Amino acid sequence: MDWRRADTDLNYRRFFAVSSLAGVRVEIPRIFAQTHQEILRWFQEGLVDGLRIDHPDGLADPEGYLHQLRQSIGGNYVLVEKILEPGESLPASFDCEGTTGYDALADVDRIFIDDAGEPGLDDIDTTWRGGRPSDYEAMMHSTKRRITDGILHAEMLRLARLVPPSASLDVEQLADALSEIITAFPVYRTYLPEGADILRTACELASSRRPELQEAVELLLPLLLKAGPGEDTELGRRFQQTSGMVMAKGVEDTAFFRHTRLGTLTEVGADPTEFAITPEEFHARMRSRLEHIPLSMTTLSTHDTKRSEDTRARISALAELTPDWGQFLDRAQELARLPDGPLANLLWQAIAGVWPAERDRLHGFAQKAAREAGTWTSWADPNENYENQLAKVVDAAFDNPEMRQELDSLVEQLEPYGASNALSAKLVQLTMPGVPDVYQGTEFWDRSLTDPDNRRPVDFNARRQALEKLDQGELPASYLAAEAKLLVTSRALRLRRDRAELFSGYAPLQAEGTAAEHLLAFSRAHVAGEGALTLVTRLPRGLERKGGWKQTLLRLDVDMRDELTGRSFSQGEVLVGEILDSYPVALLAPVQA
Repeated sequence: MDWRRADTDLNYRRFFAVSSLAGVRVEIPRIFAQTHQEILRWFQEGLVDGLRIDHPDGLADPEGYLHQLRQSIGGNYVLVEKILEPGESLPASFDCEGTTGYDALADVDRIFIDDAGEPGLDDIDTTWRGGRPSDYEAMMHSTKRRITDGILHAEMLRLARLVPPSASLDVEQLADALSEIITAFPVYRTYLPEGADILRTACELASSRRPELQEAVELLLPLLLKAGPGEDTELGRRFQQTSGMVMAKGVEDTAFFRHTRLGTLTEVGADPTEFAITPEEFHARMRSRLEHIPLSMTTLSTHDTKRSEDTRARISALAELTPDWGQFLDRAQELARLPDGPLANLLWQAIAGVWPAERDRLHGFAQKAAREAGTWTSWADPNENYENQLAKVVDAAFDNPEMRQELDSLVEQLEPYGASNALSAKLVQLTMPGVPDVYQGTEFWDRSLTDPDNRRPVDFNARRQALEKLDQGELPASYLAAEAKLLVTSRALRLRRDRAELFSGYAPLQAEGTAAEHLLAFSRAHVAGEGALTLVTRLPRGLERKGGWKQTLLRLDVDMRDELTGRSFSQGEVLVGEILDSYPVALLAPVQA
């Protein structure tokens, strides 16, 4: 079938809009057996210890599938790539250890963002939107309808054809009502009967937004609710499978390229309206994580992240440099104007986040970001004139001496703060409750953008050689060096492996002194002196402006050793500045007798 007809005429399930990837019905036992032969062989031969299940929301019966899978692999470790929206928990019926970690990523990012920068970044965003503040809820409704009326319209029509014939409603009217209901979902999907209230609320919202659809919505609601045990219908089942697709394509792959006040916030699994969190809130979330999902994965970068962890860490520093960022963006628009103000904001953040970078990488990102946003151009109907302007903006970073000077100056200012944020985020992610995941290549600085940029080849040999030098006692002279991140990564993972007993609990630590708010600290034991201590720097620009740590103190309950530097500290009050005099982070472990 011609690809332009697929969005309306296709009659089989596919992977989002990829018509060459057809869905298979793994809920049928013989199909499960046939499609899992190779996977089961891996376990029979002892080749793997667990599985990461991609996009479980596309399954007809996620709960049943996970139960069957777990039994088939002998109860081994299972994770699901499940995107949890604010306040949402993983269904208790899911037979798995937890998620692949996007929820952890969002929490870690936000503890290193200065909430004082929010008003200034909002003002900048409003300015580049022509004076109109961003309305994220309205934006999501628009972008999700763009998906239901565009690349997933065939799916909506298929659902509509499953509705029993009605004298007063045709297929298009039913598809319109189904689209409006699905657009009103605050989560990726329901798992009926769990989540029935979400479906009812979405129907109420759809009717209030579009009163002319009320008859269709009232007809659909009881049919859509018939998807639980004992009352399953194809319509109810397929509707659940479709809602997650609309959320993924409408929010992650469209709205996240339109909501541009701070790129760190628009990451997979995150709520961009939550700007920052306090240490108190972070600690509360970590205690909850330890209690409810202790074996869930934690991550900072994956093959699907829009920006890698180190790119986001540098972009986060803009919240501490809001006036400087506003001035830079004004100057950038003077020197290389783009008529799309929000995209210009997003693009220059991305360039600053990865600079220095190759020209073709930035061209690729700029084009993809613009087409995903779909405001001025799109994949289906590229706007050649606009994309030529976009390419010239990227070229200006390389070819216009004034623009290059402005960019170099901004990045020079951001670099130490971004590196501090990056090391701090990495140590927190590796030592917080959960099972840490390190995406390939991120053992060094990895400043990547959305795929395919984050899937470039990795020089593992360089990392091996650097690790050998670290193991021989050659420590990085500066925390700005790539080897500093390898030091943090290797030492944290080794400590978790070799002294697992130091990571059995969670207890916040509080410093005292004028710079106490800049230290995020926690023990991985219920009693501080019995566990590993993580100490990291928050808001480094603010700390610098205060004159550093000065007399800020932290009390140690026992003698401890920093796993990064090898230095020891005696029990009692210790100056934070003394512990963090080499790097902005420290990993302390009780000295072994």
